[in-house]
Amino acid sequence: MIPSRRESTAAPLLAGLMALVACALASVLAGTDALSSADAWEALLGSAAAGPARLIVWGVRVPRVLAALACGASLAVSGALLQAALDNDLASPGIMGINSGAGLFALVAALAFPLSAPARQVMALMGALVATVVVYLVARRAGAARTTLVLSGVAVSSLMTAGSNAIVTIWPKTVVDKVAFSMGGLSGVTLGQLLVALGPMLVGIVGALALAGGLDLLALGDEAAQGLGLDVRRHRVAAIVCAALLASSSVSVCGLLGFVGLLVPNLVRMLAGPSVRRSLLMCVVWGATLLMACDLLARVLFFPYELPAGLLLSCMGAPFFIVLLVRRRRPR
Repeated sequence: MIPSRRESTAAPLLAGLMALVACALASVLAGTDALSSADAWEALLGSAAAGPARLIVWGVRVPRVLAALACGASLAVSGALLQAALDNDLASPGIMGINSGAGLFALVAALAFPLSAPARQVMALMGALVATVVVYLVARRAGAARTTLVLSGVAVSSLMTAGSNAIVTIWPKTVVDKVAFSMGGLSGVTLGQLLVALGPMLVGIVGALALAGGLDLLALGDEAAQGLGLDVRRHRVAAIVCAALLASSSVSVCGLLGFVGLLVPNLVRMLAGPSVRRSLLMCVVWGATLLMACDLLARVLFFPYELPAGLLLSCMGAPFFIVLLVRRRRPR
């Protein structure tokens, strides 16, 4: 008996949840010269004798794990929305310039409103939307090919990144760690910073699930979807706005973290099939797992030195992007 698609995706989803729990525990309990795994376990259980270990576990490691969960899930869902709305498996918030636009405007907010986290969040969203509109206008002017859209995103992303680098160079106090911001990382994330971004992330993910049915219709083509009663333009715009909201919220927490939105949606689509809703649910789990695993490896591989999590993601994502480009060029 051949299993149904729903049954065939249950196993990868369950495996993802198990991997997520394992990565979360490993991230909290990973032993170092400063804090052993046994001391971290006692602090996690709330032992009164834990002392300084409790501050490290609950003040540093737990917020970092929660940030990895929220940002990984948000970036993966953002990429899945863009790929479904634009019918382009190369689309992602990093490649389309959304992350860079959000990062640039977040730095501007840090200059203009240095003590306002909500202002930083709002400005990041504005930057993401501005970058998206610019990419769309450039691609529309240059031609309708799918690759043209990606090339436009790369150009706009480079321009926005140059602006961010200029701000960080002239006003270095806008970010605590220039490398961590430009490559993406979770060091120094606080619970208060995460809580400001958590609301928009939840709104974006719920909105994505609500749009999933319409995105399934978009896969049939614009004319067919329109004939079935879907407002194609409004639905596509809503999906892109949700993607921008998710990406900008993540940038305000973890910096310009790339490739999660490219890697995870393409991989889970092989398991989830054409259903956008199933893909989104799997993106939530596996996006969080991927970012958490990369952050853990970046923290422990060269201890006491710490790599930005974005460095490991780039090492995986760049070759994957090249493979997608090569496959796209092959005749079918």
